[in-house]
Amino acid sequence: MTQRIAPRTGTSLRLAQGEVLTVIDPEGGQVGDLIAVADGDPGEIISNGRTFDYEETLRLTTGSRLWSNRSRVMLTILEDTAPAHDFLLTPCSEATFRHFYPDKPVHRGCFGNLAEALGPHGVTPDMIPCAFNVFMNVAVGADGRLAVLPPQTRAGDLVRFRAEMDLLIGLTACSAYASNGGSFKPIDFVIEAAG
Repeated sequence: MTQRIAPRTGTSLRLAQGEVLTVIDPEGGQVGDLIAVADGDPGEIISNGRTFDYEETLRLTTGSRLWSNRSRVMLTILEDTAPAHDFLLTPCSEATFRHFYPDKPVHRGCFGNLAEALGPHGVTPDMIPCAFNVFMNVAVGADGRLAVLPPQTRAGDLVRFRAEMDLLIGLTACSAYASNGGSFKPIDFVIEAAG
């Protein structure tokens, strides 16, 4: 059954080892932030640094694994139809909005949405790391500068993850203007039983 995350909100869900989570951009041009936590142990959490180190690439796609801060594989990407994802930038927050969008209303952003969704499971705000930013289009220039560009996803693009351990997942429909090309849309997801 497909479930929907409304624009600029987030949720938490559990994945048993072997289950598959499919994250879908139903309308195109929308980013979602994903955090993975070892179910029952909030001290073990997704790590962009460990992932980049062990996967030896910034381009994470079909076949890539996402690693924890304890050097264990949390998720494997089984299928990916999206042009890009980002694992460099932190979830947008109230501070992000004050810094980058001083003329726009302040929003709690993905950080606030993830904190609310994961807080009841023992994940404090200070524990929230860089998210795996599904569908986000971040260009790295030759000089090392970063540019947040509109997502290149089309309606129906998706990424499928297999849980390699029992996990708690935080997932959002991103709230930042630049990340989403200035509009805000939903993110869909489906959980399938272990094959």
